[in-house]
Amino acid sequence: MTAPAKILPSPTGKRARSKAANRRAILDAGRQVFARIGFEATTVRDIIRETELAAGTFYNYFKSKEEVFEAIAEDSAHRFRAHLSDVRATATDFEAYVYDAFRAYFGFIAAENEEAICNGAPHLALIGVRVDTPEMLAVAEEIRLDLEHVLSRDEGPKLDTAYLTAAAIGIAREMGDHMLTRRPIDVEGATQFAASMLLGGVREITAK
Repeated sequence: MTAPAKILPSPTGKRARSKAANRRAILDAGRQVFARIGFEATTVRDIIRETELAAGTFYNYFKSKEEVFEAIAEDSAHRFRAHLSDVRATATDFEAYVYDAFRAYFGFIAAENEEAICNGAPHLALIGVRVDTPEMLAVAEEIRLDLEHVLSRDEGPKLDTAYLTAAAIGIAREMGDHMLTRRPIDVEGATQFAASMLLGGVREITAK
C-alpha cells in the first residue's frame, strides 16, 4: 500500500507567517525600548538592535519610530476589544458594566506592562493604550453603545452617553498611567476608585 504523500506547507503560508513574526518582533522590541528610554530618546536603530532583524527588514514594515508607536497602540487596542467583549457578555446592569470594564482595562495594561515593570522601566505610560487611533476610536464607540444598552434597561433620567464615555475613558487612562507607577500595582484598588468616581458623578447628575 502506497504511503500517503506528505502535505508540505505552501511557500505563501510560510512567507505570511514569517512576515507576521517579523512584525511582531519589531512591535515587541519597540515596547521594550520605549519603556526603557522613552519615546523621545528612542531611535529606529535602538529598536532594530533589540531584534535579530536587519535594518532593511525593519524598513519593509515601518518607516519610522512613530509608525512603530502607532502600530503598538493599535495592536493593544485591538487585543483589548476581546476583553471588552467579555465584559459586554457578562455585565448584568449599568453598575456591573462600569466595574467590570474598569477592571478589564486596568488588568489588561498591568499584564501588558508586566515585563517592563519587572525590569524597572521608567516610561510605562508611553506604552499604554492611546485614545486617538482608529482602533481605539472603535473601542470608544463600542463602549458608548454598551452604555446606551445597559442604561436603557434602567428607568430614570437619560444620560448623554458620549459625555459618559469620554469621562470613563479619561478616568481609565489617567488612573491607569498612575497605577502603573505604584508598587505593588493594585488593579482592584484602581477599579474601585475609578468606578466609584464615575458612578458617584452619575448619581449626582441624575439626582438633579
